[in-house]
Amino acid sequence: MDDRPGDIRLSTPKGRWVILTTVLGSSMALLDSTVVNVALPRIGEDLNADMAVLQWTINAYMLALAGLILLGGALGDRYGRRRVFVIGVIWFALGSLLCGVAQSGEMLVLSRALQGIGGALLTPGSLALIQASFHPDDRSRAVGLWSGLGGVGAAIGPFVGGWLVDGPGWRWVFLINVPLAAICVPVALRHVPESRDPAAHDTHFDVLGAVLGALALGLVTYGLIAPQWVAGLAGVIVAVVFVAVERRRPDPMLPLSIFQSRLFTSVNLVTLCVYAGFGGFFFLVALQLQVVVGYSALGAGLALLPTTVLMLLFSAKSGALAERIGPRIPLTVGPLLCAAGMLLMLRVGQDASYLADVLPALVVMGLGMVTLVAPLTATVLSSVDTARAGIASGVNNAAARAAGLLAVAALPLLAGMGPEAYRSADEFGETFNKAMPMCAGVLVLGALIAVVMVRRPAPTPDGTEVRPECRVNCGVGAPPLEPRAAEAPPGLQRG
Repeated sequence: MDDRPGDIRLSTPKGRWVILTTVLGSSMALLDSTVVNVALPRIGEDLNADMAVLQWTINAYMLALAGLILLGGALGDRYGRRRVFVIGVIWFALGSLLCGVAQSGEMLVLSRALQGIGGALLTPGSLALIQASFHPDDRSRAVGLWSGLGGVGAAIGPFVGGWLVDGPGWRWVFLINVPLAAICVPVALRHVPESRDPAAHDTHFDVLGAVLGALALGLVTYGLIAPQWVAGLAGVIVAVVFVAVERRRPDPMLPLSIFQSRLFTSVNLVTLCVYAGFGGFFFLVALQLQVVVGYSALGAGLALLPTTVLMLLFSAKSGALAERIGPRIPLTVGPLLCAAGMLLMLRVGQDASYLADVLPALVVMGLGMVTLVAPLTATVLSSVDTARAGIASGVNNAAARAAGLLAVAALPLLAGMGPEAYRSADEFGETFNKAMPMCAGVLVLGALIAVVMVRRPAPTPDGTEVRPECRVNCGVGAPPLEPRAAEAPPGLQRG
């Protein structure tokens, strides 16, 4: 009986195998969102790459992930969550292998895009498998265990990345995914039951919407990095076409009716601001610590740990507090604290002391993230009825990733960062000091949106209350881990 979807108990060997599989799969994608930043200076040096290549090394992955993650969830619902998850893991591992053997910046960027496609297939499936596999009585504990173990992976990610870069080399930041996949795939095929959503067969895939969304993001990103204003304008036009197409489709990838909720709309605007700030901050800070301050890759990874440790220790308490007092105060105070942390990073120059300069900035940043992230994710799900919790989480996840990739594309341009800036401590430090106030300003805008537009969620129309339990978020700018909600699977299952 324990082999059937929905009947597995967490205390059984089968339940532990399911947790192991989903944590391994999601950790691969999560780690690659965190450790690559630490490896960027060494990648640029080894491949003789300019700043644009380093930007694309981050953004090619994020672009594919943001553009296709909703479609990946829908594929799992229809064709089998385990099947799509396994395909995603294999795809991700092959993309990682190509990244690890890349001999040029162009090959690395293309391989990162392939990685992102694999990530878009496996990321929604990891939480969906937990929701579909476990007995309802164990589901919330299983999600909590998955989230907590994923948080530990996020915490050690920068350390592992720095150790790999300084030890066997930056290529192992990618190659380490191959043995992880070799463990994950056979375990998934042997121990994880297949599951599908019967209702998914009554809908059609919005392939056109997925293509238009990814193309719009890609053109705008290219226009900012190149810079090519014609490409950027074309991206905006494609985005308008995307909205028009989604408005007319009977089963769109992005149902625009979900934005009729004022709270959902306002929280996603806050998300765009917050994760744009986070994406730009962590991209540039990893470089600042190595190029300007002179840290090794391992030293930079260790230096960034306080933000994630604070998230691990206090996110659950922050979520509980927001549940009592409502989301408006946390979503206002959190971005302001993060903005203050970013401004404190202006003190971090060539003669910076870790204890006096770097640590205070990262502690304030971490406290802001603790205050902000769990209530943000909880409010997204509380802003819609339980039947739409999955798509709400998916839209918010995609918005966070898109904001991050656009920030990585735009900040070097806005700060006047030249193509070889990361090779010069003086030049990079100067442009870093221009970029940090921009990141802080975006977060202040998010706080203003929260204080004006965000209110306590009303009870859902079906009479139930969505009570998400947000636990952990990666401390380096990745989107929020999906929490649980009433009876509806809150993962990115539906497109």
